[in-house]
Amino acid sequence: MAKDHAILERLRRIDALRSDDAPAAVLLDEVRALLADAEGWVSEEHVPSRTTEAVRGARDALSAGESALVAPHF
Repeated sequence: MAKDHAILERLRRIDALRSDDAPAAVLLDEVRALLADAEGWVSEEHVPSRTTEAVRGARDALSAGESALVAPHF
């Protein structure tokens, strides 16, 4: 399956999980996998620079969110 189709399928799966009120951890695992798929896609295909920037921004946002979850709270 082409990467772009895999990305669309993962988005559908995430949407279905959200509709079914799946646990946050399950959704987060799917989002991580989606981001990995997207990173692979932009590294292999000729895509607009804004697409590459959006994928980088998503990675940064996910990393920042995960860092906030494990950072000590005083």
